[in-house]
Amino acid sequence: MDLFEYMSEKNKETESPLAARMRPVTLDEVVGQQHIIGKDKLLYRAIKADKLSSIIFYGPPGTGKTTLAKVIANTTSAEFMQINATVAGKKDMEEVVEKAKELLGMYSKKTILFIDEIHRFNKGQQDYLLPFVEDGTVILIGATTENPYFEVNGALISRSIIFELKPLSTDDIKDLILRAVNDKEKGLGSYDALIDDDALDFLSDRAGGDARSALNAIELGILTTDRSDDGKIHITLEVAEECIQKKAVRYDKKGDNHYDTISAFIKSMRGSDPDAAVYYLSRMLYAGEDVTFVARRIMVHAAEDVGLADPHALQVAVAASLAAERVGMPEARIILAEAAMYVATAPKSNSVVCAIDAGMEEVARSGDLPIPGHLRDSHYKGAAKLGRGLDYLYPHDFDNNYVDQQYLPDEIKDKRFYNPSDNAHEREIKELFNKFGKDGY
Repeated sequence: MDLFEYMSEKNKETESPLAARMRPVTLDEVVGQQHIIGKDKLLYRAIKADKLSSIIFYGPPGTGKTTLAKVIANTTSAEFMQINATVAGKKDMEEVVEKAKELLGMYSKKTILFIDEIHRFNKGQQDYLLPFVEDGTVILIGATTENPYFEVNGALISRSIIFELKPLSTDDIKDLILRAVNDKEKGLGSYDALIDDDALDFLSDRAGGDARSALNAIELGILTTDRSDDGKIHITLEVAEECIQKKAVRYDKKGDNHYDTISAFIKSMRGSDPDAAVYYLSRMLYAGEDVTFVARRIMVHAAEDVGLADPHALQVAVAASLAAERVGMPEARIILAEAAMYVATAPKSNSVVCAIDAGMEEVARSGDLPIPGHLRDSHYKGAAKLGRGLDYLYPHDFDNNYVDQQYLPDEIKDKRFYNPSDNAHEREIKELFNKFGKDGY
């Protein structure tokens, strides 16, 4: 290495973005992703043993795909080569393959090829790689933010192990931010900065599991904030808001504001106000509320507040929950909004929750009352001798698939739990029951 190359490397160390400088060198320095790099996991063992096969890292931005590739580069005895699919062409791959063949043939040395944004390669480019991955000329490490089962050649998928990286937890992000603030070698420790707890909480929460976003924000904050009278740089909540360009919403996920907001959301749906429902939904999502928590509340209130007045409400809510979980934010906001607005605008009835609560209260009061004999199970030898199932009337043998008979225990045979409203579909239920001569409906 000559003087110019040495100075170039030194400049990279000091002038590269913080996220690049803070990138872990060893596997034990990696934060998060313990579901794939925990010490008892396959990937950890394979990296430590330098026995990698072709793999594809799949996950959102800033979760460590490139970081893991770099760690592998630092630990492997194989030749490590990297290309980015956004700018690389077939000629670049041909050069890599030729060098890999040379290393394997002359020195029995393997080549690991890391392709960032592999989903950007077209089918032809991916097809070109296939035979060289298959015969071991190169060991492929692909990284993609897109679902590889949709975006990567099926033949490559079948020859690779897929590892899905998850968004980092807020605690992981906090750890990274504090490392960056205090590390004097690779981080910003020499700036003598302090970060307030609420600013740390805000940045770690608003990063959305993206380490790069959090590190870029704290770097911007420290480099652009004047020193205070005590000679230190203070990263306050206001500074943090400016750096990540999102206003902090007062929303403690374990505090009163959390419960107040979800309460307002629920009551807005119950009160048939779609505008208020969308507003409180927006507040929760903006503050980083878990989409699965929101989806659960919509499902509950589709049954509790709409119920049989519109049975489709629960179907919409359940479908929205599954879709939101699979799609993730930010698109999940649209799905949850549709479900919340459906529940808000649907006809209302609380007859279902009233019925089940009344039933639970009766069971608690009267205990295990004897089930009428004609309703008991008769599908076993000797049941008839015990009077089980005798005189049961099969509804489908009668007109309109209905026959009047007793279903509740004798002690509460006239008890009423379900009281349908006059609203929407329940009006039809009442009309049907009246047609059958069921009294009181």
